[in-house]
Amino acid sequence: MRSLHGRQSGGHSTRDIAALITAVVLLGVCVTALAVVWMMPWQGAADEPLTSAAVVTTAAAAPEGKVTSAPSEQQVATVQQTETVQLGIDVLLTDEGWRARLRGKRVGLVTNQAAVDAHLQATADRLASALPGLGGGKLVALFAPEHGLRGDRPAGQTVPDEIDPVTGVKVYSLYGSNRAPTPAQLQGLDLLIIDLPDIGWRHYTYISTMAYVLQAAASARLPVLVLDRPNPIGGEIIEGPVAEPDFLSFVGIYPIPLRHGMTIGELALYFNREFKLGAQLEVVPMKGWRRWMLWADTGLPWVSPSPQIPTPEAALLFGLGGVLGETLNLSDGVGTAKPFSYIGAEWIDPFRLAAAANAAANATGLYFRPTYIVPFGYKFAGKRLGAVEIHLVNPRLARPAAAGIELLVLLHKLWPGKVQFPTGQRNMFDLIVGTASVRKQVVAGSSAAEILAGFQAELERFATRRKAYLLYN
Repeated sequence: MRSLHGRQSGGHSTRDIAALITAVVLLGVCVTALAVVWMMPWQGAADEPLTSAAVVTTAAAAPEGKVTSAPSEQQVATVQQTETVQLGIDVLLTDEGWRARLRGKRVGLVTNQAAVDAHLQATADRLASALPGLGGGKLVALFAPEHGLRGDRPAGQTVPDEIDPVTGVKVYSLYGSNRAPTPAQLQGLDLLIIDLPDIGWRHYTYISTMAYVLQAAASARLPVLVLDRPNPIGGEIIEGPVAEPDFLSFVGIYPIPLRHGMTIGELALYFNREFKLGAQLEVVPMKGWRRWMLWADTGLPWVSPSPQIPTPEAALLFGLGGVLGETLNLSDGVGTAKPFSYIGAEWIDPFRLAAAANAAANATGLYFRPTYIVPFGYKFAGKRLGAVEIHLVNPRLARPAAAGIELLVLLHKLWPGKVQFPTGQRNMFDLIVGTASVRKQVVAGSSAAEILAGFQAELERFATRRKAYLLYN
């Protein structure tokens, strides 16, 4: 009786034996090759991280499944685009020209826990260590923004003066009774350094703190260095309304768009000249940053700049949830494991909202998934809310500010009267948005397209003005 392969089921042919021998020989060759590779030393220093170049060269698929012995030009370009950006703090302490500015200086530093170098060392700690070796310089004062020097204070909570337990340096609060350094606190300083991580939205308060510090330094005739950092949501896109003069505040200190598309160093230059602050200002630029880069493109580790921004994705979505959820009777996911990734309320039918939101014109780059959430803290703690979870399908295409306007219009249309705006002439919603027109148009039944069209003229004027201050192509 024969098997389906044409062999007798009860014995082994000469061909079978030959095939077995061949298989054994090939197995031996493979084992030997693996042993050789295992014993080879790794190339590069032992303390160097695995680079993007190594990942792309070894893991990228060859065109049409072909095996190649070297990376393609496209792969090399990808490697070059993902090399680690050199931060302002790293440039300051490695470039001799900039190091010379620190020699013998008594320095004050405005910073927090997320201002770290490429190796996750805090700027405060690095300067405290480096300055004594630079002509006897010294870090003599620290200034803390909202959330405190070490990032342990919730949003809106007063930050006290204290002694930093790591450096032993006095920390002066810029989020308490004072929003700017006092003349007494600046007395005796030779140089003021600002190293703060912004996230690209006007209502994130660190840029307001920087503006107040520049004003105080100008009054004290104290030179200022701003150490530049990436805008984690990119430097190309601007969106949302430009803040109107009647709605300027600490959550919108100057008339710039909600999403400004500038680094904190570029903003410092813009503020100083456009609003005539008069500071003796220089910016220590980054190396390798490009305007198209999102945080994932920088090669840098992420550190939460504040308690509710645990990821770069949360930073991007802050322009949606950080407007709607922080000021209206809606949850933005703060109090869940994914802050700013939800919009929810007890009266929302998540399936109805998701269907409408995903069909909307301003949903590009986003996907709204219907779900239910029960926040464990903050607003609505312990309550079951109908919600949409906001997924960043394509962060480069996403326009969170525009999507937020779209969602607000849909909520008002689907559940009339349910969205409750705060009252008062300068209420928090209007201050964060920078205008009363959005609230009034939503209530009047305007479409998202009509509301967004009203922003365009001012956005175009800002785009023209900002060109003079852009440090990166």
